[in-house]
Amino acid sequence: MIQSIRTRFVLVSLFSVTAALSLAAFVFVELFTRSIEHRLDQELTDHLNNIAGQIEFAPDATVRLPDRPTDIRFSTPYGGLYWQMTDDKRGTQLRSPSLWDYTLSLPDDPQETGTVHRYDLPGPDGETLLVQERKVIAKAPDGERPLRLAVAIDTATVTEARQAFVADIIPYLLALAAFLVAASLAQLTFGLKPLSAIGDGLERIRARKATRLTGPLPGELKPMVDAMNRLLDDQDALIARARARSADLAHGLKTPLTVLANDAETLKERGETEIGAELAHLAGVMRNHVDRELARSRIAATASLRSADADLGTCVAMIVRTLKRTPDGERLAWTIDVPDALNLSVDPSDLQELIGNITENAVKWARSRIDIQASASPAGVTLIVADDGPGVGEADLKRMTERGVRLDTRIAGTGIGLSIVSDIAEVYGIDVKIENGDISGLRVTLRFAPPQARSNG
Repeated sequence: MIQSIRTRFVLVSLFSVTAALSLAAFVFVELFTRSIEHRLDQELTDHLNNIAGQIEFAPDATVRLPDRPTDIRFSTPYGGLYWQMTDDKRGTQLRSPSLWDYTLSLPDDPQETGTVHRYDLPGPDGETLLVQERKVIAKAPDGERPLRLAVAIDTATVTEARQAFVADIIPYLLALAAFLVAASLAQLTFGLKPLSAIGDGLERIRARKATRLTGPLPGELKPMVDAMNRLLDDQDALIARARARSADLAHGLKTPLTVLANDAETLKERGETEIGAELAHLAGVMRNHVDRELARSRIAATASLRSADADLGTCVAMIVRTLKRTPDGERLAWTIDVPDALNLSVDPSDLQELIGNITENAVKWARSRIDIQASASPAGVTLIVADDGPGVGEADLKRMTERGVRLDTRIAGTGIGLSIVSDIAEVYGIDVKIENGDISGLRVTLRFAPPQARSNG
């Protein structure tokens, strides 16, 4: 099935233009043929009248023509124009020199005086002749005498004129067809411009450069544009409501969990160590789950629903500035190499959450320094966050982004930070690679694909 409107329109235009011009050509040729036939018919009538006006009789009452018709074709053997006069009473016949020794085989049908009869008869050279015959009453010395006059012309004249007309008209019809198809394409291009404007507007909305479809559009498209804008408004409201409800639910659970954790500590102080430890464990599991859902509620559902694009340099600067004020971050040496104006098709809050979790994890384990560097290429943008900490065993590298996994419990944390990284990377199609450094520490590499290469963007 053809999906392109332009292709469909071109095919329909070609079919309709071809059909219309073919029909027009057929009509024109028929009209031209009728005109030629009418002209030939009138020519035969004129010759018939001319011959009838020249009839005379000799003293012996034989019929004769004092002046032969002047058209040279009457004098040329098989010249294509013929006349014949038959005197049935005397049994004599006169013929034009063009008939030579040939006699027109006129049908023996009843003749009324003055009435013209028309036939198609074979000619002397095998051609088809258009014949006009008329019965006239001439005054002979011996009284009135009926005569049969016939004039014939070769119909090849009509065929040749028809073929010449077709040969002349075809180039003009082809030129007209090309013009009509080109005009149809121009009309289509002009007519589809408003749809292209709608497509550009939707692309701007997808890129978070606009929130609604705006601009001058034809009145026929206004209902569709209004419906799209209402759909966009409803979608934004629905997403905002869902995020708010998720956040409210998570915040609503945090207070009871805090109380439950305090009660667990109270039970342990009273000697109910076993049940207190069990309640503390359950409260910790539930708190981790709530923290994860609270963090996930802030992540855009898809890349196309991001609030805006993010500047990588600005995001990294904000995170580093915040972490440098913490006790662990203050003691570290920071090396930052991020070019300016690296815009990413990632929601700014999601990018901060992504890089913040990775950098915060690096701060926890780094001994003396953290290196952050970024580079851009036609394949996308690459960001590397490396620390000089102890690193991770090869068997544990793949487990780091699993939900709630903590490879070392000596440092406080919930174990969901890198899991959130995995969730955000999945939404935006970001490639995350975690590996040990060449000498020591952990190195996390993020590869952001170009916007046009993302299938979910």
